[in-house]
Amino acid sequence: MEDVNTYHIRVRGPVEEDDLNAGSPLRLVVVESGPESALLTVSADQAGMVGLIRHLHGLGFVLLAVIRCPEERKL
Repeated sequence: MEDVNTYHIRVRGPVEEDDLNAGSPLRLVVVESGPESALLTVSADQAGMVGLIRHLHGLGFVLLAVIRCPEERKL
């Protein structure tokens, strides 16, 4: 699987980007982080997403949503 897509991941609670990326198999960007949830973005193929979800679960994060962003049209 080589199809790389951008994904938005929403997790429960506030998140610090440096803490999140320490030991992460993929580079995550925190788009917004509030007291109740945080929105993250990452570019990965499907196998990478499986590994990332396992990593986040192992750290104790509660996943609220995982959404694949639509591909931009190439003209």
